[in-house]
Amino acid sequence: MNQSEPTNKGPLEGVRIIDMTTVLMGPYATQTLGDYGADVIKVESPEGDLVRTIGPLRNPGMGPIFLNANRSKRSITLDLKQDEGREALLKLCANADILVYNIRANAMKRLGLSYEVVSAVNPRIIYAGMFGYGQEGPYAAKPAYDDLIQGASTLPHLFTRVDGGEPRYVPSAIADRVVGLAAVGAILATLVHRDRTGKGQRVDIPMFETMTSFTLGDHMGGLTYEPPLDNGGYPRQLSKYRRPYKTKDGYVCALVYTDKHWNHFFKAIGREDIPETDPLFKDFSSRAKDFDAVYKWFSGMMETRSTAEWLEILNKADIPVMPMHDLNSIQSDPHLIATNFFRHQNHPTEGDILSMAVPATWSDSSAEPIRPAPRQGEHSIELLQEAGYTKQQIDEMLKQKVIQSPEDITRQYKVEN
Repeated sequence: MNQSEPTNKGPLEGVRIIDMTTVLMGPYATQTLGDYGADVIKVESPEGDLVRTIGPLRNPGMGPIFLNANRSKRSITLDLKQDEGREALLKLCANADILVYNIRANAMKRLGLSYEVVSAVNPRIIYAGMFGYGQEGPYAAKPAYDDLIQGASTLPHLFTRVDGGEPRYVPSAIADRVVGLAAVGAILATLVHRDRTGKGQRVDIPMFETMTSFTLGDHMGGLTYEPPLDNGGYPRQLSKYRRPYKTKDGYVCALVYTDKHWNHFFKAIGREDIPETDPLFKDFSSRAKDFDAVYKWFSGMMETRSTAEWLEILNKADIPVMPMHDLNSIQSDPHLIATNFFRHQNHPTEGDILSMAVPATWSDSSAEPIRPAPRQGEHSIELLQEAGYTKQQIDEMLKQKVIQSPEDITRQYKVEN
């Protein structure tokens, strides 16, 4: 068995992916595919993936965001600006199922790695591009980051609709991760098509269009119709009272939504008379006319008891409720403990780290992370050997810095710092 061959097998066992992505959107997508069992080969430039440097760090190049977006991969450092590096990349593509990249399409052409070039080497390959904007529009060549796409797809504006305050970003790289998951679906759909027809193809996953579809699915509202029926926006989601509810001693996340939920809630608090005496609470349609008033009333009610009391009452009444966790308390959630979601692992270079499980489960071909996030260039020599390079050729590529080993990169880091 190859020293890097995983013992865990998943539903994508036997699928090989050349991963030319960096930062978060692409790496998150390819990590997901790797967790599902694919052999993901992360191709890094000599400078390495930028997020390797985002701390806190125990060792150079192994920051927490990198560790949590690049497990289940092997790493090769290739200088694609040298002819030998480009040739090595194409050799890897010759035996791959999928090439994923998230630089602009024009940059791939400048590197001599356009779809036409890559598909000539391997007509069955799926050439998946993840970038800011669809390539048929005027934004095609523009750079894009999560913040920009959040803003362009209306998310910050929606915050102003909630409370009239300043626009702000969601405190998460939500665009990167949503588009990353969309890419997983698009890539797997294209893989099914390839396996049915024998033909590879190019597939583009643009951030702007994907996030606009994602956001406006909720908020097109009356703008769906011609002429418009309103100015858009889903009132329930835009209510300023839709938030974790303050209790006597903390907060609770609850959603009394259906008529059944409300009947159970009123019974639980001994106020079964309310739907009959207050027209606002008669039924779903009545509540939908003024979500602000409904949620304001509910907010006041939540402040009358403690968090523990509400959790007990609402759980007993089968009303959707959850505690509001912080970044530490979530690690003690009894459900996540029971499902073994957080797992301590001994990383070869980083020691004890906390990792998260693959959320999806399968009845047969179970998926587990198949290897820890790699050091930069950790598998360079191994992967070239698999591609048919001799020891002499590899030694020359190391000498010319076409490839680099982790030790080379560590020495370079020490010199620079």
